[in-house]
Amino acid sequence: MRARIIYNPTSGRELIKRNLVEILQIYEEAGYETSAFATTANPHSAHDEAKRVAEAGFDLIIAAGGDGTINEVVNGIAGLSNRPKMAIIPAGTTNDYARALHIPRNNLLEAAKLVQNQQTIKMDIGKATMNDEETYFINIGGGGLMTELTYDVPSSLKSIFGYLAYFAKGAEMLPRIKPIPMHIEYDDGVYEGTASMFFVAVTNSVGGFEQIAPDALLDDGKFTLIIVKTANQIEILHLIALLLNGGKHIDHPNILYAKTSKIHARPANDSRMMINLDGEYGGDAPVTFTNLHQHIEMFANVDEITGAVTNPIDHTEDVEEAFIKEVEGLTNEDINEDGIISSGKESEEKQK
Repeated sequence: MRARIIYNPTSGRELIKRNLVEILQIYEEAGYETSAFATTANPHSAHDEAKRVAEAGFDLIIAAGGDGTINEVVNGIAGLSNRPKMAIIPAGTTNDYARALHIPRNNLLEAAKLVQNQQTIKMDIGKATMNDEETYFINIGGGGLMTELTYDVPSSLKSIFGYLAYFAKGAEMLPRIKPIPMHIEYDDGVYEGTASMFFVAVTNSVGGFEQIAPDALLDDGKFTLIIVKTANQIEILHLIALLLNGGKHIDHPNILYAKTSKIHARPANDSRMMINLDGEYGGDAPVTFTNLHQHIEMFANVDEITGAVTNPIDHTEDVEEAFIKEVEGLTNEDINEDGIISSGKESEEKQK
């Protein structure tokens, strides 16, 4: 059997490059004749190499890097009729996909050794069709202003602060949120009305938040559709607090939460609706999302996958608790004339 490691040489402080000999040996011992390819500055480097080796008949592709590298590899093989198995060695910032598959995220060699367990899962992936062009995504699609957050956060800030960087950028963007008239068709109905954003989730882990779709399954052929009906800052902050507090946002009246295999979304007027695919700009709506059921076979820690992942985010419990406590007492009166949330002291002075 033949395997090809497609790795980002700059991911994870170049740890993959420094451990490449040991990683190669692990796959050799698992029965794979293994070679490696370092991605280049070409934006389609990983995509093109994945497609090439799949067409050459390789049995396994190992995507080593962040979620962006994994996305590129998946896009390289998803449109082919014969697709090799995939394995992942996470070396990015949030490593959402590795988290969903319970792949070790802090030890490259332990992540590689999962191949020795011979445990795989046939994963759903998403396909987004815009202007007759097809793009695949592994984690999440979406539209609306807040979905721009992932590509507005500088990569340097993500590297230093991880998912906390999204909190900082999200707070900055809240005053800019405006409702968009949306028309969204899904398996069980149609949503016609204003909303600030919508999400189409394949897994449950997005930007390090593991409760956005708390009951998401990885191989059931269904997306989790989440429509946030409100654009009110305080209400959105309350929804985030509910999300962090055990995924309780899904029952809130400002949320439409549904399982569906296909979605068509467009603005209901002439507004522009930018579409986010796995944290990158994917194009403008109208867009059709299609769930490709059990499309790619992935090596994973299957013994620990019980459907939805419920483990809390590492080392962030104090931040989450403080955020929830801070938000619980906020009301619309705490927003000042510039649309910025005032401190408690400022709010008290205003009331006086």
